[in-house]
Amino acid sequence: MEKTEQFFVEVRKGNLRAVEQLVNNDRSLVHIRDQRGATPFILASYYGHAEMAAFLLDNGADINETDGSGNTALMGICFKGHTDIAKLLLEKGAEVNHINAMGATGLIYAATFKQLEIARLLLRYGANSSIKDPKGNTALDHAKMQGASPLIELLLNSVE
Repeated sequence: MEKTEQFFVEVRKGNLRAVEQLVNNDRSLVHIRDQRGATPFILASYYGHAEMAAFLLDNGADINETDGSGNTALMGICFKGHTDIAKLLLEKGAEVNHINAMGATGLIYAATFKQLEIARLLLRYGANSSIKDPKGNTALDHAKMQGASPLIELLLNSVE
């Protein structure tokens, strides 16, 4: 297995020690992409590896880098529900209102996947609840489609 393939395997598995060692030997690994355009940082965040995500950020990962679909690490967290990583990214300045290639925002994903705590965090850090997807739906509309009562209440109270 080539070095970059092995590196992505270790990232997905959450093997922080192996990732640290590989990055310390070759800093360029922080910026490589897998076949879907994801960076190690995006994958570490998506899989819930908070310490690894912090390590990669500390070693030059771009907090707002996007994958092949235009998703940032924060957007992936919005449907996975890793609140600890979401907080870290927001505290470090992740773009809260980024719109991906499908026209969605992190708040729309949080509403669609019933991630109440993530939605609260996003709103606290300035998420715009009035942004509409290409079909004209806001995060509130998505929460209603999911029948997510607590999210509906939260988003009703945040309408700008």
